[in-house]
Amino acid sequence: MPMDDHHLPSSPTSRDAQPGWQDVRHGWGVSRRRWLQGAGGLALAGVAVPGMAQFRVEVTGVGVPQIPFAVAPWRVVPGVPQDVAAIVAADLVRSGQLRQLPGGSAVLDEMSRPDLAPWRAQGADALITGSVNRLADGRFDVRFRLWDAVRGIDLGGQSYPVSVADLRLAAHRIADYVYEKLTGERGVFATRIAYVSKNGDRYQLWVADADGENAQPALTSREPIISPAWSPNGAQLAYVSFESLKPVIYAHDIATGRRRLLASFRGSNSAPAWSPDGKRLYATLTLAGSSQIYALDLDGGAPQRITQTGGIDTEPAFAPDGKAVYFVSDRGGSPQIYRMRPDGGEVTRVTFDGSYNISPAVSPDGRHLAFVSRIGDGFRLRLMDLGTGAVTSLTDTTADESPSFAPNGRLIVYATRVQGRESLMTTTLDGRIKTRLSAAGSVREPDWGPFLS
Repeated sequence: MPMDDHHLPSSPTSRDAQPGWQDVRHGWGVSRRRWLQGAGGLALAGVAVPGMAQFRVEVTGVGVPQIPFAVAPWRVVPGVPQDVAAIVAADLVRSGQLRQLPGGSAVLDEMSRPDLAPWRAQGADALITGSVNRLADGRFDVRFRLWDAVRGIDLGGQSYPVSVADLRLAAHRIADYVYEKLTGERGVFATRIAYVSKNGDRYQLWVADADGENAQPALTSREPIISPAWSPNGAQLAYVSFESLKPVIYAHDIATGRRRLLASFRGSNSAPAWSPDGKRLYATLTLAGSSQIYALDLDGGAPQRITQTGGIDTEPAFAPDGKAVYFVSDRGGSPQIYRMRPDGGEVTRVTFDGSYNISPAVSPDGRHLAFVSRIGDGFRLRLMDLGTGAVTSLTDTTADESPSFAPNGRLIVYATRVQGRESLMTTTLDGRIKTRLSAAGSVREPDWGPFLS
């Protein structure tokens, strides 16, 4: 059996040389996905968030400790197509660090001077008030104010004049402001995720808000698309396409829609990973016969071979400081995660628990490693403390894949099967708060983009 979705042979010769490998062009069910058929579901109970887009967010679990907050009814002019206050609240709840309390019935805008004693009495640490008004040019003016109900002080507010298309973005920026004021950490609600879907015989690469809403197609193809990877500045996505009837790597410019071919060497080109400085791309190539990790200079030049084994080395993932690369190898007899210097030196095995560990993702602070383990007949998302080596299982599902950290390191997005459907999920690092981002068709291969300046 193959160890991952990212190295896929492109010729009968390579398949004969590596029995069990299957060509992704024969269906959406790449090898690992085939093993996930019939996986059990996770019962979710929670709240549906109002919205106008294709995703619905459901929350399950109780995380502790959580900061209690309330959102009072905002003053909103008629005809606003998005419930900005509800989007703000949903973002904050999904973080797992804040808990929403009832907002009452009194309308409070950003100019109101609320009596904070009743809010404090019901247990709220913070209160969010605001308004949405229409400007003369047709845009909307979104305003808010944040109150510290415990100390009885104004924590500030902002105004966002936005088009109707950017109402959700304004809500996410408000949530980022509130989150940072209350937790001291930067929020990720205005960041983006990329993922791949399949509907019928059509594959699409999507870019969406961090809550899964406002999804925009970046690429549509009748051939599979896999392994999207954000560049460090968030301007490009590298991905693997089978348009040439073999896996090749492209870079797609998000702003212009233009793309360029990065790797179309003999055999397979897969599993792209950007270096933290954005100057190089590591990828899995079969130039020497077996799958090995190579470094590609984005300005051109021959690929530089990094790993030197006769087996399978794949799925490179950089540490945030660029001083180490994690990857998957079967050099010890089964797929395990290893760490090496970027030049391929000082290789050290990282995972020892279990016989099958793949898909490494390193947290932005370098403290944690998310990965997928085969446990029994299923695949589960796990988290390793890189300082102590302690490993925790984060999920009860059995079809998990493709973990990716939020840029503040507080959440992980991953793909799984829930109640018989392929879905995207997010989880907190303690596994207590999970949200499901559900869409029509098969949804896979998420990657969380960086902070945008």
